[in-house]
Amino acid sequence: MDWLVQWWDGVELWVVQLPVAVQFPVVMIVVLPLCLGVARLIDRVADWGAKNPASGSEVEPEPEPEKVAA
Repeated sequence: MDWLVQWWDGVELWVVQLPVAVQFPVVMIVVLPLCLGVARLIDRVADWGAKNPASGSEVEPEPEPEKVAA
């Protein structure tokens, strides 16, 4: 895991040393699609979790109260 931290530090140092006019396009081209992909992944996992609850027992719905005629 140490290699990943060292690699990230190198990338971060490289980006920080770039001029701002170059930093902006690099960040927009790399970070924006990456964030969009992670957001879509989280959305799909949340949808899957909502459709397939992990609990093994089925919860019975409460019966609806009887309607009173007015």
